[in-house]
Amino acid sequence: MVKNALQAQLLKAGLVDNKKAKKLSKQAVHEKRTGESNEAELKAKIAQDQQAKHAKEMAIEQGKKALLQEKELKAAIVQMIDQHKISDTSGDAVYQFIDQNKVKKLYINQQVYNALVSGSLVIAKDGESYAFLPSALAERINAKMEGFIIVSNSEKNEQVTDEEDPYAAYVIPDDLMW
Repeated sequence: MVKNALQAQLLKAGLVDNKKAKKLSKQAVHEKRTGESNEAELKAKIAQDQQAKHAKEMAIEQGKKALLQEKELKAAIVQMIDQHKISDTSGDAVYQFIDQNKVKKLYINQQVYNALVSGSLVIAKDGESYAFLPSALAERINAKMEGFIIVSNSEKNEQVTDEEDPYAAYVIPDDLMW
């Protein structure tokens, strides 16, 4: 009767399957006949298995929580972009930039073009299209998660110039129109 209760408890806890339970019950009968008892070892093994199972469940739960938090953060960023994007930007000026190793071209008005070049506006990914955002908002978005801001001219490209370079005094402007 006791072996069946133990067997039922092990099966219920999910620590053993039917084969292992039968093997354990046979071991218990054998131990009764021979007088050997490794009950302490069995209890230690059961406790160890339970701890391993608990640790595995905790790791899975933490992974799920991390994925959920990342998803919530992305949704919050997309909402921020939708709320603060600048509309009515169409115009005749052409602004070209690189997105995922492809040159993209946007037709925008001159005021937005000047703001992009000066760094007060940035271009952010908005689903399959692009949105124009203020640079202060872009800094907050980048602080939370990178990958949404595509073009930001606010960081000045300070290149180290060679002292022997004869053309070091000639700076090429970023807004050069060809």
